[in-house]
Amino acid sequence: MKLDNYRKGFEAFLKLERSLSSHSVQAYMRDVAKLVDYFDLSDQDPSPNQISQKDIRSFINHLSDLGIAARTQARILSGLKSFFDFLILEGVLTESPAELIEAPKIGMKLPEVLSIEEIDGMISKIDLSKPEGERNRAILETLYSCGLRVSELTGLKLSNFLKEEGFVRVEGKGGKERLVPIGQSALKYIDFYLEAQRNHQEIDPDSVDILFLNRRGKALSRVMIFNIVKNLAKRAGIQKNISPHTFRHSFATHLVEGGADLRAVQEMLGHESITTTEIYTHIDRQYLKDAIIQFHPRAKKRQSRF
Repeated sequence: MKLDNYRKGFEAFLKLERSLSSHSVQAYMRDVAKLVDYFDLSDQDPSPNQISQKDIRSFINHLSDLGIAARTQARILSGLKSFFDFLILEGVLTESPAELIEAPKIGMKLPEVLSIEEIDGMISKIDLSKPEGERNRAILETLYSCGLRVSELTGLKLSNFLKEEGFVRVEGKGGKERLVPIGQSALKYIDFYLEAQRNHQEIDPDSVDILFLNRRGKALSRVMIFNIVKNLAKRAGIQKNISPHTFRHSFATHLVEGGADLRAVQEMLGHESITTTEIYTHIDRQYLKDAIIQFHPRAKKRQSRF
């Protein structure tokens, strides 16, 4: 069988065995489609066991020639490795032609992080006289307290709060659940929101158990959370490129700066690999470097010579 014939089986595997979201499945399928298109361009139609390491290297070079960024090339290569691993599981291949192919070198782009003062500044700009004021304060407190992804925030359920224990059950990527500690401050402002707004509004039957609701009693969209955060950052005079995810980065960075164990941070963030979490140690080191440049007398003298 030719390479293209295995795509449907790979798609089913991603959905049923790995329980990936439709967005993630589509991304993997696009990666495989790019390889199929590459062979079509060169008038080839190989079966999986005819594809060599040389072919994969040529394909990556082809992506580079098209002007595709190194970060995107690395992601596509990762998708292809998953595809060939699937073919090994199916007994189609005995080894992956992409296994020993190294991803293109990419520079590490450190995410934006808010200081505690900037977070407090954004919260102080919330107009509590408006009906949505208490809700928006509870949203920001929860984002920062738990380090949630925006999709996890919009899907938070009242039934998943373990208030006495100080935890909330979060449904992350691929439907995987984890328990995340939630601070007393966030719980306090959630209670304020419940008393001031949510307990007194008409709620859509599909959203009865959802914590954060819009004025029509339905779950908030990701776009609405994004707009709330953007508007508050603007009102607080913050020039950084802020999104709801910035609170997640800030949560993790502040924990690492405070000496938290990296494995514990990994668990709270729901990262599958510790490598993903390690970016926050780089942020911490950058913070130390900046502090030395700013405050160390030798660093100051060295800078003043140029």
